[in-house]
Amino acid sequence: MPDRARGPGDEDPAPGDPRLEVVAVVGPTAVGKTRLAEDLARELDGEIVTADSMQVYRGLDIGTAKTPADHRTVPHHCIDLIDPGTDFSAALYQAIARAAIDDIASRGHLPLVAGGTGLYVRAALDDMCFPGGETSSPSRDRLEAEAAAVGAHAMHSRLATLDPASAALIHPNNVRRTIRALEMAEEGVSYAGQAAGFRARTSVYSASFLGLTMRRDVLYDRIDERVDVMRDAGLLDEVRSLLASDFRAALTAAQAIGYKELVPVVESEADLGEALDSVKLATRRYAKRQLTWFRGDPRVSWIDVTDLSQDETLTRALELLESGNPATYPESC
Repeated sequence: MPDRARGPGDEDPAPGDPRLEVVAVVGPTAVGKTRLAEDLARELDGEIVTADSMQVYRGLDIGTAKTPADHRTVPHHCIDLIDPGTDFSAALYQAIARAAIDDIASRGHLPLVAGGTGLYVRAALDDMCFPGGETSSPSRDRLEAEAAAVGAHAMHSRLATLDPASAALIHPNNVRRTIRALEMAEEGVSYAGQAAGFRARTSVYSASFLGLTMRRDVLYDRIDERVDVMRDAGLLDEVRSLLASDFRAALTAAQAIGYKELVPVVESEADLGEALDSVKLATRRYAKRQLTWFRGDPRVSWIDVTDLSQDETLTRALELLESGNPATYPESC
């Protein structure tokens, strides 16, 4: 893959062609994914498609470790898409990310999907269908109203009649998932079929997956250092500004690590040091979940960057892309 030259008469794959080459750079937060993706993009004439569920929001910059616009050495796509608090979904991300991938490839450049939101990486690259993926729809609104009237178990019984395989996968008390499965059934798609596709891990592109990891104690030290850098860069002021713009609901969402912990500091003068310690702890736990997610994907070729320089990491990544051979996952992680 590093040598992307084509011979006479060779044609680049058209948008959506499964031969279209894409590289994914994945791993836990603070491990250096964006840095490697930028290095690869410069080396291989590529552009970055960011796969981060929080970087899609405008104004959430410091707390998401978003690369400032004036520091980006290559084009970055799929960031700053919407205002905080605006509904977004993996289905919407899939459409936007694939359009970006196809556009990058159509201009003769290499798309590099880089980020730590595992579902977004898979939505962009894998054969995953999100029917009814809009954040709201008439059918969903209707089903939600019916669920409020008759209860979760009645809705689950209806699903069991329409799609027994899907009902078997969903607990009768999980009304949100039951409604989702009913909505899909009305569109002629099976929730169970989608779940099978989720497990299959089949890419719609010719995708190469690189995973970065490092020894756990070193990664945790880097996470702590990153939070301290965010503090010094003005994270608390960013939270104040977002609260003043009436984005409190977005900042207190479960996934808004780095923001929800600081809201009480602004609103009730909670201790900043304790709040930052909470950010560090929540980020470490998130990194552990990310590693668990990506370790479950056998396509990922892993690079332990604990003792590697930036140049050495790039060299190893290029070697893996050239050989296509997966690395052994380090036991220390």
